Amino acid sequence: MSNTEIYKKTLTFSLRRLLMSFLSLMLFLVLCTGGYAILEKTSDKGLIGLGIGAVIAIIIIAIISHFVGYSFHAAQIAMMTKAVTENELPDDVYHEGMRIVKERFTTVAAYYLATSIIKGIFRQVGNLITSAGKAIGGDAGETIGGIISTAVQVLIGFLCDCCLGWVFFRQDQSSGRSTCEGAVIFFKNGKALLRNMGRIFGMGILSLLVIGGAFTGIFYMIATRFGTTFEKLAAEITEAGIRNEIDIPAFFRNSENLALIAGAIAGFVLWNIIHSTFVRPFILTGVIRNYMEAGMKNIPTDSDFGALDSKSPKFAKLHRELA
Repeated sequence: MSNTEIYKKTLTFSLRRLLMSFLSLMLFLVLCTGGYAILEKTSDKGLIGLGIGAVIAIIIIAIISHFVGYSFHAAQIAMMTKAVTENELPDDVYHEGMRIVKERFTTVAAYYLATSIIKGIFRQVGNLITSAGKAIGGDAGETIGGIISTAVQVLIGFLCDCCLGWVFFRQDQSSGRSTCEGAVIFFKNGKALLRNMGRIFGMGILSLLVIGGAFTGIFYMIATRFGTTFEKLAAEITEAGIRNEIDIPAFFRNSENLALIAGAIAGFVLWNIIHSTFVRPFILTGVIRNYMEAGMKNIPTDSDFGALDSKSPKFAKLHRELA
């Protein structure tokens, strides 16, 4: 199957996440607006009400994402992995993906334990690169190592997804051992897999400029139609600064600038939703293919585990637990 075919067949998971994101955004706007309106009328403290509404919305959204959103993401990775390794997908991609997730991770806690270990391992490997650069070239080497490490940190999200794909692929063994193997695959094939950086950064920046820029402009124009609201908000910010003896920059006390900030925030949120739904899965399909092909050609052995023990304490701890 081609990357495009895999992308199209697994897009159902992205669309479900999109619906969940849209409902979450509506919930956020409703609670923020409601909180502002209620406290503005009752006590003339709309800004505080806005903050309370935002906090409540964030808590609710976080809970939903934690217990529901993870399954869509994991199931999509499972089906991408299946397509890459078996060159086929079932007709009912959605239910098969959800079944595999429940089978591999019987509880939500098991899933988050595996992903937290994966992230920890890759972060430690990234920090190792910085240390190596410093040892080789002093301050200049540290700077170079830091740049490389930063790039690796950007890749962590994709690497975690790939490693999770390997956990789904190696269903004949424990998720702990599969996690170790997944980390070793990147360590052994780092140079080849880092070639994905151009695709990841290029498409990411392009989508941010095009999609994020367009929505920022649109939301800014919408925000300017509510000039009175932003004038009140600017006045409240100014008053709060005086009351608490805080020197708030003039930029944040200007109603037009507040409208621009609101537009930029909304534009970024929409970009993140659209990018995560349509762009990132397409990039991920190609990255997973390269990763899985590298892993299947040379499946990690116990000796490979030992080579990574000294470079990641988190990996070494997991390795010891498997012994």
